[in-house]
Amino acid sequence: MKKVDVVKPIIAGLFSAITIGVLTLLTYKTEFGIFLIASFGSSMVLLFGYPESPFAQPKNIFFGHLLTSFVGIIFLYMVPLPIYVLLPLAVGFGVALMILLNVTHPPAGGNPIIVIMGSVSLDYLINPIIIGSLIILIFGIILNRLILKKKYPL
Repeated sequence: MKKVDVVKPIIAGLFSAITIGVLTLLTYKTEFGIFLIASFGSSMVLLFGYPESPFAQPKNIFFGHLLTSFVGIIFLYMVPLPIYVLLPLAVGFGVALMILLNVTHPPAGGNPIIVIMGSVSLDYLINPIIIGSLIILIFGIILNRLILKKKYPL
């Protein structure tokens, strides 16, 4: 019978809850703005569950989220097409750019949808994207490097 390792999923779940909890508190209990986006939840899976994945590395998390959110903003404000055409084009363009620039982070593939459907402003890139991603990475480094003593980032 295969031995089941329960420590890894417990630690991943705990740090996911802590990280999203901090972003939630900053969003709802301060006047600093929004720190949460849905795709950050998916980032937790990679960062805390599979930190050795190339998709979980800091440059991929940070630039993947930034790039695809920027693509969403560009399409939202500069491409005059119906939303049912805009959404798939923006996602496709964002995915292609992440792969081309070697900053692929699968959860970020949904960011153009979030940006376009939410009709966000350019400020969205600063908060939640840049600041939220940096907070996520700080928790990733704390867990993986300082607590678990893993080589992270690779």
